[in-house]
Amino acid sequence: MTATGSLTLPELPFPLRPYGPDGHWSYQDGVLTGRAGPRQDRFVPPTGEALDPASDAPRLLGAPEGDFQLVARVTPGFAAPFDAGVLYLHVGERDWAKLCFERSPDLPTICTVVTRGRSDDANAFVVDGPAVWLRISRTGAAFAFHASTDGERWTFVRVFQLGDARQAQAALVGFLAQSPRGEGCAVAFDRIAYRPAWPTDLRDGS
Repeated sequence: MTATGSLTLPELPFPLRPYGPDGHWSYQDGVLTGRAGPRQDRFVPPTGEALDPASDAPRLLGAPEGDFQLVARVTPGFAAPFDAGVLYLHVGERDWAKLCFERSPDLPTICTVVTRGRSDDANAFVVDGPAVWLRISRTGAAFAFHASTDGERWTFVRVFQLGDARQAQAALVGFLAQSPRGEGCAVAFDRIAYRPAWPTDLRDGS
């Protein structure tokens, strides 16, 4: 099944809609795939360079209700620096966040970006392998990012607030592919799961 309009995954209780450039999104046998084209990224430089209004990357997003966790194993086809598969969170045109499995620039790395007008950028840890599990969670106006190398024990990466309470509850979440310096990056998302709850403890590995 290919996303030309909305796409419904059996693992998720809400439909997904494509945004930005064509990501060639498709879903089959539990695997969601998408592809960023050359030099496609979603990042607003914090250092004051002129903004490029055309800068964007393929996204596939939906609107969960209440507290939730969105989980997926992410396998990017790394080729160029900063190629990445991403779980993405959107609350406004200049208020959004990315949890990335990225080639950064030579080693596969968990990194995060939170954009409030302009983007920050922070690396968390290096991953020894071609795939990693990522998780976005929400409670109220708060969001948390976690990553896991086995899908069982989770490493806390970041907790933050984005937008006001109304915006946070209307947030869109989902999937993104990027290739800021390369000729494109294909990404596979599998082991997708949804839980209607905030983690019991952000830092105990659960």
